[in-house]
Amino acid sequence: VQLQASGGGLVQPGGSLTLSCATSGSVFTSNDVAWYRQFPGKERELVAAISADGNATYEGSAKGRFTISRDNHKNTVHLQMNSLKTEDTAVYFCNKRWFPDSWGQGTLVTVSS
Repeated sequence: VQLQASGGGLVQPGGSLTLSCATSGSVFTSNDVAWYRQFPGKERELVAAISADGNATYEGSAKGRFTISRDNHKNTVHLQMNSLKTEDTAVYFCNKRWFPDSWGQGTLVTVSS
């Protein structure tokens, strides 16, 4: 596993949370990186992705609420999540956008009052 997600936790509806994805330099500089999430009993789904040169794309309900960014000094990709909803509760993973590596444990985000 070359990419490790962290930063999950419990947050109230309407709140914000920032997830971080630590990578090695070689993975970071030459790959598009994405955030995925998985709901209980469901397939893992794409949330957002950022290209090696910084172009970001978002899927579904992440549009307008989530922001993906790269920290070139720390080889880290962040996912800023605002206006969180209970339906955002899931395990969040980061990985290469194309030809993913093995999956880590992810980080659990729980949105609940």
